[in-house]
Amino acid sequence: MSVRTPSDHGWTAALGTVLAGLAVPFAVAALGLWAAGAADLPDGAFWPVVAAVVAAALGGAVELSGDAGELAGAEAGLTVMPLSVTLAGALVVGRGFLGPLRRRTVADGPELARWAGRIAVLWLLVLLALALAARHTFEVSLGEGWLDDLGDLFGVSPTVGFTTDVPLTVFFGLLWLAGVLLVALLVTGGAPLSGRLGRLRSAARPAAYAMVALLLACVAVGVVVALAVAATRGRPAQTLAVVLLGLPNLTWPALTIGMGGTWNGRVEGPFGLPMPRVLDEVLRTPDVSTVNLGTLTGQDGRAWWLLVAAAVLLPAAGCVLAARSPAGTPAWRDAVRMACALVATVLVIGLTGRVFARYGLSLLGIGDLGGGLSGELFLRPRLWTVAGLAAGWGLAAGFLGALLTRLGTRRRRDQSNAAANAPGS
Repeated sequence: MSVRTPSDHGWTAALGTVLAGLAVPFAVAALGLWAAGAADLPDGAFWPVVAAVVAAALGGAVELSGDAGELAGAEAGLTVMPLSVTLAGALVVGRGFLGPLRRRTVADGPELARWAGRIAVLWLLVLLALALAARHTFEVSLGEGWLDDLGDLFGVSPTVGFTTDVPLTVFFGLLWLAGVLLVALLVTGGAPLSGRLGRLRSAARPAAYAMVALLLACVAVGVVVALAVAATRGRPAQTLAVVLLGLPNLTWPALTIGMGGTWNGRVEGPFGLPMPRVLDEVLRTPDVSTVNLGTLTGQDGRAWWLLVAAAVLLPAAGCVLAARSPAGTPAWRDAVRMACALVATVLVIGLTGRVFARYGLSLLGIGDLGGGLSGELFLRPRLWTVAGLAAGWGLAAGFLGALLTRLGTRRRRDQSNAAANAPGS
């Protein structure tokens, strides 16, 4: 057995974890924005935009602002969490947090608190740095025609910029970190905990592990679909941008829609959704649109595959939960745990997967008038309806997973006994 020293999870190890947790999301965001064409942004805006995307992905609050002078008005708003970047950061930070703990004989509460505290202090500095770097202002062209002539006449140069709300960025960024460390501790089985911490982790680990496996499986399916789309329809750069910036923003809500959930949204103006096209078509209506299996299949019959995916992935998650539960756990208990975990998971999906973007410009009280400068995009779930469906799916999938796991265990036991009793064995 190796002897561990406090330096194994001291300030140097914490700094390595934090730097990796910043570098990997930064690289993912930069590559995704490059694939989306953001490298051509003027006035050196690319890197501030990358910083803003990373800040938003790590829980920060990015604010848009508009200015068009005394004779014009501009307004802007943006709420979106690029979940591909979020997922990359969570995986790296979680792995870095667990690394030193896996080599411990046992870890107690004070030791965990000190280790997490070191990471949190350095993470705070990262959030402050991102908040200072993520700010820039763009000048918006009025286009060609009489609106541009009016702008030249009155000296109007509309701009839109972005900054970060530093207090909110720090608060939500630290909350994000706490959630990542907690989930990492619950999911892993290689960091032995002492006393009550160990018992709590043992009780929560099967459900937590199953939910993480479910979310990662959804992303993996999304990657396969994205590769197929890129191979058959072309536009690989756009597909790469979606994968690197917002693939979970599509696949995780798709899971809730496959369960029968409903989202509401609307797209107008120049805004759009890069993938899939059927979603953009459903949302681009005069009024608020309903997004569910019915409306999606009305545009593309292949949307029924979302139901098939949910019917396969959720029982599989139930099997994962049952396989990691203590031997002899009743099937109904696995079902209840699955239901509670799935409800919590879809609530997180609903809170992190919502999207809102708005930009408006008016000159002398005259609005966009077809100039393509104003628009709105939003997408939000009917959260409690989705949560209710998740409870039902969780009970059914958890119970079915427990039965399938027990059936498989019994079959393997019977095969082992038959082999042991066979002549000549």
